[in-house]
Amino acid sequence: MKFKKVYVTMIVKITKDGSLRPLSMVWEDGATYEIDRVLHITPAASLKVGGCGTRYTVMIEGKQRDLYDEDGKWFVEKEVPA
Repeated sequence: MKFKKVYVTMIVKITKDGSLRPLSMVWEDGATYEIDRVLHITPAASLKVGGCGTRYTVMIEGKQRDLYDEDGKWFVEKEVPA
């Protein structure tokens, strides 16, 4: 399986203590997906496409996904045909 890094627009809530909470993601085609729940937040590197920062493991439409905040630029690992 092959992956590529896709930068996305994020709607994020910044709390008074400075922490970030992703609320929704805008995909390449302009579709907006609500973040149902944040499961985990951890410093991590993307082993599939490179880059590091903070990994947010979230639920979107009942599916678990990883979002990465790389110094304020958000990306996902998109599967591409081999």
